[in-house]
Amino acid sequence: MQEGSKSGIRRRGLMLVLSSPSGAGKSTIARNLLESDGGFELSVSVTTRQRRASEIDGVHYHFVSQRDFERLRDTDALLEWAEVHGNFYGTPREPAENAMADGRDMLFDIDWQGAVQLNEKMRADIVAVFILPPSMKELAARLKRRAEDSDQTIETRLRNARIEIEHWREYDYVVVNQDLDHAFAEVRAIVTAERLRRDRRPGLFDFVSGLLSKEPDRK
Repeated sequence: MQEGSKSGIRRRGLMLVLSSPSGAGKSTIARNLLESDGGFELSVSVTTRQRRASEIDGVHYHFVSQRDFERLRDTDALLEWAEVHGNFYGTPREPAENAMADGRDMLFDIDWQGAVQLNEKMRADIVAVFILPPSMKELAARLKRRAEDSDQTIETRLRNARIEIEHWREYDYVVVNQDLDHAFAEVRAIVTAERLRRDRRPGLFDFVSGLLSKEPDRK
């Protein structure tokens, strides 16, 4: 039986894309989803960004040089890539394609540029969710509370946030993260519904054929 399927009906995995401006909560929601749902595995991006003190190479990101990143990009080993805040990020192709074929779900914590590229290449597999902050004032406060970036970096992130938010219409679902528990519950509801979609469950053909091939017990 595939992870996340109680019925045992074979299905194709989905690719859940979570995007938001920095500080709006997508990484926390992604982490909570991974901890509570054994059907998901995280797509670990490659990046040229410097590792933060709280991050582990190979867990949060694969940290690579710009030369290595360019090699991956130029050999089509990335499903998507983008430049964000002066650094490069990308999604390795092979783990995602293997997961879809095996009926496993992949979670992508990426920005709108990456989401657009994934949509172009694997639209039928994508479930795209954009996380909005309740206000720009609250977004600034969250970035400052995080205490991981300089004031200059925070100002850059806030300017970029306005550009990123303009792309909310390109997503399948939009969740406003006023309250983290409520926002997380909404994302869980989206996942449940998408896993049950008929076009994601090729095993239904065999299941229904089996139902119809058996005579009902009339006793």
